[in-house]
Amino acid sequence: MAQPILVTGATGNTGHHVVSGLLAEGVPVRALVRNPERARLPEDVEVVRGDLTDPESVATAAKGTAAAFLLWMGYDSTGVKETVESLTRHARRIVYFSAVQAGEDVDSVWGRVETAVRASAREWTFLRVTGMSTNTLGWADQVRTGVVRAPYGRASRSLVHERDIAAVAVRALLDEGHTGRAYTVTGPESLPQAEQARIIGEETGLPVRWEEQPEEEARAEIAEAMGRDFADSGLAYWASLVDTPEPVSRDVEKVTGRPALTFRAWARERAGDFTRPA
Repeated sequence: MAQPILVTGATGNTGHHVVSGLLAEGVPVRALVRNPERARLPEDVEVVRGDLTDPESVATAAKGTAAAFLLWMGYDSTGVKETVESLTRHARRIVYFSAVQAGEDVDSVWGRVETAVRASAREWTFLRVTGMSTNTLGWADQVRTGVVRAPYGRASRSLVHERDIAAVAVRALLDEGHTGRAYTVTGPESLPQAEQARIIGEETGLPVRWEEQPEEEARAEIAEAMGRDFADSGLAYWASLVDTPEPVSRDVEKVTGRPALTFRAWARERAGDFTRPA
C-alpha cells in the first residue's frame, strides 16, 4: 500500500478540498485534527489526534507518510521551527500554504514558516496566496442587509477560489517538478472590494451596495477582534491596494492545466452561505 499523505487543516475551507483531491487520485490520506470526534471527513481518511503547536503529536502523525500539506494557523510563529522539524523528520515532501507577504517580508509569520521549511525539508513547495474568496464571507451579515460597510472599497484584490489552492497543492504533493518552487496563487483578475460586494449581490439576488467606512472606525473594530498590530498592518495593506492592485498570476493554470476560477464563480457556488440566516 502506498504511503499516506498527511493533511493539516483538513476540515477547513482549503484542507477538505485537498483531502478530496488526493482521494480522487487514489492516494491514502491521514488527517491531523484536534478533535477526531467532531471532524467531518470521508470515512476512508485516517484521522489522527494532534495539534501543530505540539511537535510530538505532529511527529507521530507524520510517521510513515510520503508528504504533508502544511497550514500554519494564526499570526504567531512561536514554535514553528520545532513543529516543522518534527514534520520533516518523517515526511519527505512539504507543500506549505503560504502568502505573498512571505516574499516581501521574511519576518512575517509566513516568511518565518518558509524559512523553517527550507532549513529542514528535503523537498518543498510554497503556495503564496494573495487572499481567499472565502474571506468575503465575513460580510455575510451585512450582505443580508443590502449594505457592506468597510474601508477601502477601491482596494483591488485577486482573490482565489479555495478549490484552486487545493488543486495546486494536490499536484505539488503528487507530481515531480515542483520542488523548490514558490507559486503565486491568485484568482484570474483583480477586483475592487466594492465590485466584489456588487457581484455577491448579483449572484445571491440580494442587491448590495458599498458604504465606505472611515479608517479609524474600522481600525477600532478590527483591533478589538484581531489585535492592534493586525489592524494596523491590515489597513496599511488594503490602503496600498488602491493604487497598486494585487498581482494576477497564471500559476494556477500552469500547474493544473486549467484557468483559475473567477470570483463570480465562487460567489455563485457559495451564494447560500450569504443568504441563509445567521
